[in-house]
Amino acid sequence: MKRHGLAHEIWDFMRERKKFWLLPVVVVLVLVGTLLVLAQGSALAPFIYTIF
Repeated sequence: MKRHGLAHEIWDFMRERKKFWLLPVVVVLVLVGTLLVLAQGSALAPFIYTIF
């Protein structure tokens, strides 16, 4: 049995079920999550958290 990563599994799901509209949603979630993790220890954190 071949093991795949999470990104590959999500891509297979979108490709097989023709749900390509999910791609922008996934990209935005990843970018926002990355922004929150990277800004957690900086002085910008209070300003970023007020956006959400």
